[in-house]
Amino acid sequence: MRKIGKSDRTGTGHVGTGAPARPAEQPSAVRTLGSAQEIAILPCMSLVDQIQKDITAAMKARDEARLSTLRMVKSALMNRKIEKMAELDEKESQQVLSTLIKQRKDSVEQFTKGGRQEMADKEAAEIVLIEAYLPKAAGEAEIAAGVRSVIAEMGSPTMKDMGTVMKNAMASFASQGMRVDGKVVSEAVKKELSGK
Repeated sequence: MRKIGKSDRTGTGHVGTGAPARPAEQPSAVRTLGSAQEIAILPCMSLVDQIQKDITAAMKARDEARLSTLRMVKSALMNRKIEKMAELDEKESQQVLSTLIKQRKDSVEQFTKGGRQEMADKEAAEIVLIEAYLPKAAGEAEIAAGVRSVIAEMGSPTMKDMGTVMKNAMASFASQGMRVDGKVVSEAVKKELSGK
């Protein structure tokens, strides 16, 4: 029977250190700024786990606004998980967050029209925080290019085919892992089809 040496026990390869092996650091998949605080989402950490970690940090910092938003996001993810009766994959989790952002954009528009700027600003701040957990949104130029590519593949669609073009464009963006604003895509489709 082979004797186990110190280097085997510690896993470091250095005799006599007695210290446990230090795991290699994982590069962050997303590193962005949200509400003046850095969010580093590791590839091995689920979105719910990351948000729970940030909830703990917000509690320690006594950042009530951030804490309230993060708890709301976590609740939405857990509710979707219960509905599905299974764990959410990355795409499904991102869809939940995208829905929350869309709701808040609608609220900002309504509050602004109603002269309730304070509420509009609160919703806008929540949008910024939630977006920090999502891939960067595609710009108008990227969306326009994507729409043109879809139209070219379809041949010569007209305004009557707008629904189909929209569906194909959104599917194309999703397959590329691009986050897009549906309204911006719609405007791009209208613009490209208007001359046909």
